Amino acid sequence: MRNTAKLTTAVLAAGALALGLSACGSGSGSGSADANGPLIVAASPTPHAEILNFVQKNLAKKAGLDLQVKEFTDYITPNTATQDGSVGANYFQNQPYLDDFNKKRGTDIVPVVTVHLEPLGLYSHKVKKADDLKSGATVAVPNDAVNEARALKLLAANKLITLKDGVGSEATPADITKNPKNLKFKEVEAAQTPRSLDDVDAAVVNGNYAISSGLKPAKDAIALESAKNSPYGNFLAVKKGQENDPRVKKLAKLLTSPEVKKFIEDKYQGSVIPSF
Repeated sequence: MRNTAKLTTAVLAAGALALGLSACGSGSGSGSADANGPLIVAASPTPHAEILNFVQKNLAKKAGLDLQVKEFTDYITPNTATQDGSVGANYFQNQPYLDDFNKKRGTDIVPVVTVHLEPLGLYSHKVKKADDLKSGATVAVPNDAVNEARALKLLAANKLITLKDGVGSEATPADITKNPKNLKFKEVEAAQTPRSLDDVDAAVVNGNYAISSGLKPAKDAIALESAKNSPYGNFLAVKKGQENDPRVKKLAKLLTSPEVKKFIEDKYQGSVIPSF
């Protein structure tokens, strides 16, 4: 999760300038310092940055938006960069994850508009069906609180385990009440779950990491999260107080446009689902 972000010299310079302005009390970085300047958005490479790059290349100029995309491969830096003003917004997370992050880190980041859902999936190089997992099989799960709970709920929905009644987004293996296959759990960083597939019997992988590693959730997952009534839609987010930045409003409108909906449906074929 803590891999180095992919940065261009220009983006580094913009980030440094934003930090300087913030430190001097002259503004809060690229989110509000200059409504006519570029809006820098932190994003996971797949599919978030891909969707943003589509907007940048096809829609932003006509809307009068100077959009710059800054890629990160972890789930922490996009929020800390948004909080300190290094970037003006981010696009990579869902509400339960953001709630947990804000609570633990004292940040005040808020959602602007929900764009898509990436169904969480269970994958395996050793079995073709979830029911085929053998007794004592090892399953890799993300080690951050929200995604681990989400992974356990997926396993419970497929009757591999049973969780305590009413357990929410803080579920851990300690909340398992029935484990008929005596599954063992290996907690790894979310970004590493696809790589763990050769070392474990199965792994629960976040949609963005599945796609970027060549997996096709709609085809390859042996169990896939339901999109119905899901609280895990991914959204554009900003530091509280920046919701009315005209650039943020423009981007929110573009991200929920018919053009973006078609792009998501055509490119990801059900592995990423529009939420608008």
